[in-house]
Amino acid sequence: MKKLILSLGVLIVAVTLHAQDGPKGLNVNDKAPEFSAKSQDGKPISLKEKLKAGPVVLVFYRGQWCPYCNRELKNLEDSLSLITAKGATLIAVTPEKPENISKTIEKTKATYPILFDEGLKIMKSYDVAFAVDPKTIEKYKGYGIDFNEVNGANGTNLPVPAVYIINKNGGIIYKYFDADYRKRPSVKDLLDHL
Repeated sequence: MKKLILSLGVLIVAVTLHAQDGPKGLNVNDKAPEFSAKSQDGKPISLKEKLKAGPVVLVFYRGQWCPYCNRELKNLEDSLSLITAKGATLIAVTPEKPENISKTIEKTKATYPILFDEGLKIMKSYDVAFAVDPKTIEKYKGYGIDFNEVNGANGTNLPVPAVYIINKNGGIIYKYFDADYRKRPSVKDLLDHL
């Protein structure tokens, strides 16, 4: 019995320590880190420039192979006129190579900028990047998804699905961050915070 209790205690501590090691995301009232990257059509996009026009809705997604991401991005495209009517700009960020962003656009019809996060600079600055564990890497390979192939030099790293709304002054006014990749915020929730 003592061994069982001790084993459970060790397991709880290990899970707690592992959970603390993962990304936490930035918080409401934090200053949003500046970034710039090229969109799917090769245009340079910078947060600073986009904020001059109004708030920015910043979406981090895993890749074109993720049905939950595609559903979220399609919902955002379908509601883009409601977002822009609030004076906001929508930007999505992914670790996937540019040729895979084209596949995302085919699947979602996205017309807003989608940025390839070369070197994971944006994901790391917003504390959403994590390295996928070896067991999960092998599981996804069984589904025909090779992270090294789809992400190129970004390797086996993904973002926790997250959405931030950044006000004109560069402050984060809304955060959605959930390690459960199946969950995403509703468009209504985003609109309510714009």
